[in-house]
Amino acid sequence: MRASNAKGPVWLRDAVGIAWKDLTIEWHSREIIYTMGFLATLVVLVFSFALVAGEDARMSPGTIAGILWVAVLFSGTVALARTFDREREGEAIRSLLLSPVPRSAIYTGKLVAVACIMFFVELVVTPLVGVFFSAPVAAHAGWLALQLLLGTIGFSAAGVVFSAALLRSRSRDALLGALLFPVVVPVLMAGARGTTVLLDAEAPDLGAAIFWTRFLAAVDVIFVAVGIWAFEPVAVGE
Repeated sequence: MRASNAKGPVWLRDAVGIAWKDLTIEWHSREIIYTMGFLATLVVLVFSFALVAGEDARMSPGTIAGILWVAVLFSGTVALARTFDREREGEAIRSLLLSPVPRSAIYTGKLVAVACIMFFVELVVTPLVGVFFSAPVAAHAGWLALQLLLGTIGFSAAGVVFSAALLRSRSRDALLGALLFPVVVPVLMAGARGTTVLLDAEAPDLGAAIFWTRFLAAVDVIFVAVGIWAFEPVAVGE
């Protein structure tokens, strides 16, 4: 009975340990954060110079929300592409998979690490969107942060599985986006729609924002559950 009760804390310790290891390495190198931040900022700058025609130009909330989520998703692929690279170098991935750590704990730890890195970059990029497009991102900052967090979790939940599946592929950087983006369409759709109603300065619809936030939460539950189930055969194949 005691061994059964200890499985939960041990699993949580393993998942937290993997996430902490990835976050600690990234904190010292900052390789992924700098690359993601540069790419996301570049996307915002390109759209701002291309679509904002003058000082008095105003873009629709839907367009601004779309630009924000495109920047998030494209920069997020950088984090996913590097998720297992450090373990792949030196064949450390075999040691990780042969360890007594449950595959679900490995998956969860990787998901948490990627989501934390992505969310940190989003906290920097979102104010830039507000500045360049005169968007009221501070008006409902709490709801906006929650939607970005939920969208990041869903994106990471699907992305970690694809990143593990493409670990040995020579074209993994190109294939990752091509395979992942169609799967995360529900996340992009719900995030963009929910952000649109929040950025509407004239008539923000909090009821619609709550609906899309709940939709994102439901998608996250599905993606995480399927990800835990799918990661096992993918990891075994490595």
